[in-house]
Amino acid sequence: MAAAGEMRLERMIDILTALGEPESTRDGGLGVVRISELVGREKSQVSRALRTLAGTGLVERDAATREYRLGWRLFALAARVGDQRLLALSPPVLHGLVGTLGETAHLTVLDGVDVVTVLSEASPSVVRAIEWTGRAVPAHSTSAGRALLLDHDAASLRGLFAGRELAGAGPGAPCDAGELARRIAEARERGYAVVDGEFEAGLVGVAAPVRDFRGRIVAALNVSAPAFRLGPRLAEAGGAVRVAAGELSARIGGHSNNGGDGDG
Repeated sequence: MAAAGEMRLERMIDILTALGEPESTRDGGLGVVRISELVGREKSQVSRALRTLAGTGLVERDAATREYRLGWRLFALAARVGDQRLLALSPPVLHGLVGTLGETAHLTVLDGVDVVTVLSEASPSVVRAIEWTGRAVPAHSTSAGRALLLDHDAASLRGLFAGRELAGAGPGAPCDAGELARRIAEARERGYAVVDGEFEAGLVGVAAPVRDFRGRIVAALNVSAPAFRLGPRLAEAGGAVRVAAGELSARIGGHSNNGGDGDG
């Protein structure tokens, strides 16, 4: 009995794996016959397994084509695991950034039009940027915010910031959504975002996005520090953050390619 149950479970895992392959995602799904060929099972066995999986929401059947694809419930479960993995796997990456650059590194997430730092690794330097963990700061004037908004075009940025004044404490902060979109486009081309005195005079930062298995930006890695120390090394720091963000994306099962501080 147990052996039969294990075989059914293996069959379902094989089917889910097949539906996650490029052939399925490219074509919008697979038919029963093709799935049977890929998993090496009889069509009747695959049909029964697919009905069970569809009943749980782990796969979906297209009513028009009668082909199957992965269901949203599976994506929701994967997203939850991704969040847990992100927090679990970030500390070594942050530690590596601090070791490489000698500056404080942060893991940040987007909260509306603000950025919240969820993890930080402190710099060994005596003079540091202020403690950011748990603090919400404006997305438009921080490198982390730019990285987190990297996939937004000008229209979506205008919608996001509609009715909001883009006030910045630093002298170089963007004053409207159009200017913000231009700076984000530059960051996208560069592969990482840079700010210099836009959030706070004398503070600089670089950041790059972390992506999940769908290619969606779920967080950003950034390094921030006083301008007198990090300012001459912004290109070096930006490259290091971009590589680290790609590494973290790959570790959580996401896309390592980045278009590209907490809080500087």
